[in-house]
Amino acid sequence: MPDSKTSVVDYLKSLPLYVLPHHAISRLVYALTRVRSPLKNPFMRWFIHHFRVDMTEALESNPRAYASFNEFFTRAIRPELRPLAKAPEVVASPVDATVSQAAPIEAGRLIQAKGHDYSVLELLGGSDSLANEFAGGSFTTLYLSPRDYHRIHMPVDGTLRRMTYVPGRLFSVAPHTVRTIPRLFARNERVVTVFDTPLGAMAMVLVGAINVAAIETVWAGLVTPPHGRRISNSRYGEDRPAPYLRKGEEMGRFNMGSTVILLFADSGVNWSDDLVPGAAVRMGHEIGRGPAGE
Repeated sequence: MPDSKTSVVDYLKSLPLYVLPHHAISRLVYALTRVRSPLKNPFMRWFIHHFRVDMTEALESNPRAYASFNEFFTRAIRPELRPLAKAPEVVASPVDATVSQAAPIEAGRLIQAKGHDYSVLELLGGSDSLANEFAGGSFTTLYLSPRDYHRIHMPVDGTLRRMTYVPGRLFSVAPHTVRTIPRLFARNERVVTVFDTPLGAMAMVLVGAINVAAIETVWAGLVTPPHGRRISNSRYGEDRPAPYLRKGEEMGRFNMGSTVILLFADSGVNWSDDLVPGAAVRMGHEIGRGPAGE
């Protein structure tokens, strides 16, 4: 039954998503958002007005200067507006987002919403050793709305250890679907990145969603599309160089909005008291901290 925050309307809005051709729709969006035509300008004006996008924060504030809708959507932001929490023990927010959850990982499971949880094993692509590494750690789920800045940055210094592509559906990740669709983040297509950091092992999971027509990283470029049918793993530091990224550096981007799930292994990272469901966070601001001096 719906709880106090989940209405019948939420379920009715989510139900059609089960039968929609997620990937076909998203590939169409991929093509349309890259069209270079003056016809993009009226749509961009509507989008900015409808979602209340603050263009004064953009490095290029004139929407007409963007050659395509995707260039506008992945626009750079004025760096002085996102000061970086630089202390080495501080975890900086990787994105502009709304907090969905922030909690310990208990019994190998993460909270999705009231009445819904899912396993670390599922989320990270089925690796028992990797799931065990994070089983006693902590996580936060950060939702990027259409109005948000859509580049993803490093929350701490880190050396890339592995990247895993996990195929799946492309359910919407809007709040009403998070409340109603079981195991949503473990069912959607996603890119799992694992870093070794001064605060221990860290995973950033970039979760795809309907209309999220592409996920890319700075070291591998476009990871999806095309949509894969099998899990694929890339390991770094053995047969290929391991990228090292400093806190605040861009590590990837969504070409349309979605969700980032940030996990730390059991290394003593504690989330800030104000990192609660519904809170707004900005890239670079402190969201937690680990042991000082490590």
